[in-house]
Amino acid sequence: MEKLFGTNGIRFVVDKSLEPSFILESALAIGTFFRGRTVAMGMDTRSSGEFVKSALVSGLTACGCEVLDFGTVPTPCLQLAARDKNVPGVMITASHNPPEFNGIKCMDDKGMELSPENEIEIEKIYWKKSFKQADWKSIGGITKSDYTTEYVSSIVSRISSSAIKRSNLKVVVDCVNGAACPTTPRILDELGCDVVPLNAQPSGEPSRPFEPTIQNVEGLMLLTKTSKADLGIAHDGDADRTIFVDENGDFVYGDRTLALIAKDIVAKNKGLVVTPVSSSQCVEDVVLEAGGDIHYTKVGAPLVARTMFEKGAVFGGEENGGMIFPKHQYCRDGAMAAARILEIMAKRKKKLSALLREIPHYEQFKTKVHCPDGAKKQVIKKLTAALKKKGSEISTIDGIKLFDKKGWVLIRPSGTEPIVRIFSEGKTKKNAKGLAEEGRGLLQDCIKASTTPS
Repeated sequence: MEKLFGTNGIRFVVDKSLEPSFILESALAIGTFFRGRTVAMGMDTRSSGEFVKSALVSGLTACGCEVLDFGTVPTPCLQLAARDKNVPGVMITASHNPPEFNGIKCMDDKGMELSPENEIEIEKIYWKKSFKQADWKSIGGITKSDYTTEYVSSIVSRISSSAIKRSNLKVVVDCVNGAACPTTPRILDELGCDVVPLNAQPSGEPSRPFEPTIQNVEGLMLLTKTSKADLGIAHDGDADRTIFVDENGDFVYGDRTLALIAKDIVAKNKGLVVTPVSSSQCVEDVVLEAGGDIHYTKVGAPLVARTMFEKGAVFGGEENGGMIFPKHQYCRDGAMAAARILEIMAKRKKKLSALLREIPHYEQFKTKVHCPDGAKKQVIKKLTAALKKKGSEISTIDGIKLFDKKGWVLIRPSGTEPIVRIFSEGKTKKNAKGLAEEGRGLLQDCIKASTTPS
């Protein structure tokens, strides 16, 4: 069966080739799966949002669903509303993708993104066109609603605002003209920060790309340094992720702040931290040192969140700036991550750069190899067998992770492109690159063996 959902919802490019019927039939499948329940709906600031919303509302209401329209909100705000109102939800967003993209994220009545099993059920309905439409008397309607105040309060109430206020912290926040515009500056203000907003006007065409990479947040890095701010904050388009810039204007990679927050939470609560196999060793180092445990999952925030829920974890997240705070809710929340970093800085009375010097440092290297989609399974199977025969220490949670005394290398097929990604980590750049090249050589041998005609 062809896939409709990717790693994080349904994604598509909004151009002349996009048939509106695709969105409508996706909504009919989702509405059929939700069995006519009330559905919370929100969207980010993309210019195609209203177009996508119209088709989604038509499909959902045709199945008898009542739609609660929360307007432009961060994804975690909609997830909080869905959980608190005990209704499923649909978020219109393509997260970090360019502005010509849009997408649909579905969530259950706990505010968590749907499980893979639920997504497969929707896909079956979609491909079979087995939609369950309501009769004319049972067609649903749409009601405007708002949950930004409750969302802001949920975060502020869990943070020591008095400590932050005493610290007089100056913060530059880059909202990327996205869903964070109406919420994150407000949260920072209520926490007592001196807030310098950047790209804080909602726009379908952002001033920088939605993905908060080092190349894309140079403006934030410069402004943080020149304005002598204590911290720079950069969101993605739907504000479920946050990347930070320290007081020197230096970019901080997500695994470093993930480790910093994990260390702080585990030191107080012990317990389990959940993260994907792609996360840096520094996360495991600080968690174990603080007396906690670590559990690895496949790559993907929905899998991390669901595992946290099932295992009762105290914290979890990804190396891309997506962090999950179970006392708040079981989903990534960029504003909550920003608030927690500020709280740690305020309580420990240290700059971010000083706090990060306490986190073990590893070097990383990334590359990729072309591999036909049809050969990926056979290639990974051959590579796994070869490594086991050599007696290598490996993990097969997601792709293959090969451990070495110098570090590790993760070999993982892409779910969207005809490539296999190679991600390595070591104590030095030389170690990391060497491990990646070793992995590349083994992988290429297996690709050749799997694609060469016998």
